[in-house]
Amino acid sequence: MQLNYKMPSLNQIRYFVSVARHLNFRRAAQALGISQPTLTSQINALEATLGVVLFERSRSGTLLSSQGRALLHSAEAVLHASQELGEVARSLSDGENTTYRLGIPPTLGPYLLPHILPDIHLARPGLKFYVREAAPRQLQQGLLAGEYDLILSPMSNQNSQIQVQPLFLEPLKFVLPSDHALAGYDYIQPTAIRGEKVLTLEDRHHFHYQVQEICLQLGANVDRDYEGTSLDTLRQMVVMGMGMAFLPGLYVHSELHKPEALHVCELADMPIVRQHVLAWRNTSPARAFFRDLASLMRSVIEQRLSDAVSVSDLTDV
Repeated sequence: MQLNYKMPSLNQIRYFVSVARHLNFRRAAQALGISQPTLTSQINALEATLGVVLFERSRSGTLLSSQGRALLHSAEAVLHASQELGEVARSLSDGENTTYRLGIPPTLGPYLLPHILPDIHLARPGLKFYVREAAPRQLQQGLLAGEYDLILSPMSNQNSQIQVQPLFLEPLKFVLPSDHALAGYDYIQPTAIRGEKVLTLEDRHHFHYQVQEICLQLGANVDRDYEGTSLDTLRQMVVMGMGMAFLPGLYVHSELHKPEALHVCELADMPIVRQHVLAWRNTSPARAFFRDLASLMRSVIEQRLSDAVSVSDLTDV
């Protein structure tokens, strides 16, 4: 007697792996971009299809069952093979006529992409980007998990599975209310902000930790009571006299067209920058095209944004 065996769908396998990683249905559903009831229903359907219970569910939480642990490696291998199939198929076509999934931080994307994408489109008309914003740590994790084809990010740590090409150095500008005693100077001494209140973004942003490190070095105080949810809100809090702040150079270049309420300056003899790179998996079949793309991006950035960032002073990553 031959049994009719129904194969699980790729989405069901992806859902299983996500729940196994998070051990929490709500967080897994959020990461997948679906509702929790939908996720629960699909996991139940997968368990029925496989004839095994994948998770132990209780009021205290979710755990992988012994059967779930035994199947997890195979499920991850299926997802990896599916990802590889898609990448190989894309690489078989002209790399310049492909849609790539590009990840970028919210403190960079809106202030960089509008300046460079038009020229990139002129140079590579068939090239398209599906752009998603996330914090740098999430971008790197998403890149390794296959959620992105490439990311543009201020990566500070190296990973043997990731190839990077430096793009540019972005200065951090120091801003303070226009009626502050230090306003009016293009450069202020770093010692002048010792003990001063410095505002920053919420700690879900990579930018928060860079500012925190600078303030620790200078003896300034990071105000944790009033943290901005975006660069715009951070700017408005400075305008209202709630403190000082560091703002990325590209944000200042793009958004501060009428800076009367703010004074923008730099710290004397203490250039503060963050280096942005283009990164992709070292197994990506499109890696040769991505290297060419990085070169094109550097060229466009140098042409369009040389007054705001530096391409020539890049160091090796």
